[in-house]
Amino acid sequence: MKRLTVLIFVALLYFTGYSSAQQSVGSTVNRKIEEVISGYLTELNGKYKLSATELTFEPGGYLSAHHHVGPHIVFVLSGELTSVLNGKTTIYKTGEYFYEPGNVPHAAYNKTSSPPVVISFDILPADWKGRTVLPPKSQ
Repeated sequence: MKRLTVLIFVALLYFTGYSSAQQSVGSTVNRKIEEVISGYLTELNGKYKLSATELTFEPGGYLSAHHHVGPHIVFVLSGELTSVLNGKTTIYKTGEYFYEPGNVPHAAYNKTSSPPVVISFDILPADWKGRTVLPPKSQ
């Protein structure tokens, strides 16, 4: 029953666009590549996929508190982005990387007058469709 409840919750979030649970303002998302894992780590083959997504945050743009389906690494391609994770605020600049676990709420803000561009590298279930951003469990 618990599994069915989670599946229904995820489906509702997908079809409603997450609008009431987390908010994204002034950001553009562009999925660049997505490939199902194959290789020498046979226990992972066909079960997960890797995804790279480019995000641009306009001045004042943000992505409020959210989770992800899985963990990811973010690379700041240009500009600077303010990240809030576990109550700690960190500013990441061009050329820097940072890690965000999927199960910990975090947020991202552009507090500059230039649009930073970041690339998010995500690990996802192989059959996952749609957005990887989920509202925090408390919402």
